Amino acid sequence: MKRKLIILKIAIAGAGAMGGRFGSMLSTTENPVTFIDLWAQHVQAINAHGLLVHTDHGDERVHVPAYLPQDVHGSFDLIVLFTKAMGIAPMLTALKPVITPQTHILVLGNGIGNIETISRFVPKDQIIAGVTVWSAALNGPGEITMKGDGGVTLEALGSNEAPFFKQVVQVLQDAGLKPTASHDVLAAIWRKAALNSVLNTYCTILDCNIGEFGQLPDHNAMIDGVLSEFSQIAAKQHVHFDAADTKQLIVAQFPDDKNGLHYPSMHQDMAKGRKTEIDFLNGYIAKVGAREHIATPINAMLTALVHSKEKLNELQSSREKVATPV
Repeated sequence: MKRKLIILKIAIAGAGAMGGRFGSMLSTTENPVTFIDLWAQHVQAINAHGLLVHTDHGDERVHVPAYLPQDVHGSFDLIVLFTKAMGIAPMLTALKPVITPQTHILVLGNGIGNIETISRFVPKDQIIAGVTVWSAALNGPGEITMKGDGGVTLEALGSNEAPFFKQVVQVLQDAGLKPTASHDVLAAIWRKAALNSVLNTYCTILDCNIGEFGQLPDHNAMIDGVLSEFSQIAAKQHVHFDAADTKQLIVAQFPDDKNGLHYPSMHQDMAKGRKTEIDFLNGYIAKVGAREHIATPINAMLTALVHSKEKLNELQSSREKVATPV
């Protein structure tokens, strides 16, 4: 029996590296896709020439319409959020005119606490939460690189048995995004946050890619220190967290044919002088630890180091502006 064709009107809110990857892959299905991004130059480049996508199999230009948030009209069945954690509230505020009672929000971004932020804008039964281990890099306006393999774990905060959720899973499957429905997405979110709190943070501080981090003689001790503190905070918040399973996932990223050649998103942000998501990763663990009187010295120090690098970027940028002749 022929499967009924599913058509969902999809918006990618935050069309950077990961948003570009998901939008490009979803555009291979019959579902109409729209990019929404705050970076005007990026939006203009996509509309003028298509999104230039570099892959292991060659280059292609993906033609998907792109808009600034204030220029979006109509409505969407599904909005896939790929803004930074600190940008979720501003993005959803800007998109309020196109969010209807039928619009579902799928959040796949990094960090802990995103669900609580989205719940301020839509009821929980309109939220699908998840994580992804796909990776990508934003090279410049209208240009991304997609490397490695991945997958998506997601859960409807209403019910996984809801017809719409099943449609979303099927659409992601059709796009080759390898979705898996979960009944404990918080565990998956915490596992991904822990992975990022290791790979994103250490690669940013040490200025290396994932494979290079895996070659460091002390990488096991560095991983274990972060995960041990994650375990303590997860237990305090009644979240299932398996440190051994998470470490296995981290180590699986080291080979070149996985994500070994990839520079994590935090490294990319730091290199471009953008704010990082450290406060929603290691910083979240340190904040809860301080509140609950649980010692988290490793995550607190890593948070301080990343903030220090951000500040040094600001100081260097200020000096360059002063030194530039008018």
